Amino acid sequence: MTKQESFKRRIRERMLTTGERYAEARRMLVAQATPSTSTRPWVAAPELTDEAIRAGTGKGWEEWCALIDQFPGRADGHTAIAKHVRDDLGAGDWWSQGVTVGYERITGLRLPHQMPDGTFTANKSATVAIEAEELRRLLLDDDDRAELFPTVDTELKSKLTAKAIRVGMGTGSAIIRLEERNGGRTQIAIQHSQLPTFDDVEEWKFYWGEWLEAINEAAS
Repeated sequence: MTKQESFKRRIRERMLTTGERYAEARRMLVAQATPSTSTRPWVAAPELTDEAIRAGTGKGWEEWCALIDQFPGRADGHTAIAKHVRDDLGAGDWWSQGVTVGYERITGLRLPHQMPDGTFTANKSATVAIEAEELRRLLLDDDDRAELFPTVDTELKSKLTAKAIRVGMGTGSAIIRLEERNGGRTQIAIQHSQLPTFDDVEEWKFYWGEWLEAINEAAS
């Protein structure tokens, strides 16, 4: 077995079990989660804790959500809500943005990683112990790429000469950028776009994290 064959085999073996590890990680996360004391269900957690928003504004998330719910113009979007929070509810310039984004996350108006078209984008990056040109060759070859992503039907979307490699991933597509670093290492930056749901973001971020670790371990 050649060095390259061994490299691909090690990645394939790890990625074949990624789904099982993600399911286990999700089970542990749910088991460890602190039950919410809010009377309303949160679609997604705000960036600021209830303690932080209360310390900065004098109100917690429950109060802010109730106040914004009463605003008839909330359907007009982020700018209208932020202006109302600032001018009518007295949050001030800086806090009005934090309150508005938190409200949008809690209610699902705008979730983390969500794009203007409603889809979601997951990002992941790492520096790994492989030369950029070697990994590029593998990603551009259909057979080699199939071994790097054994559980996903991939399709090359970019030209062979393009600096950034775009790959269809079954669900959405990923742009993979490779930047050569000293010592035969490569910085890999991945942007996986057109994901349909918020849950897909965490699942794919986990997947890409596993893939980057597999690349680094197999090349070391």
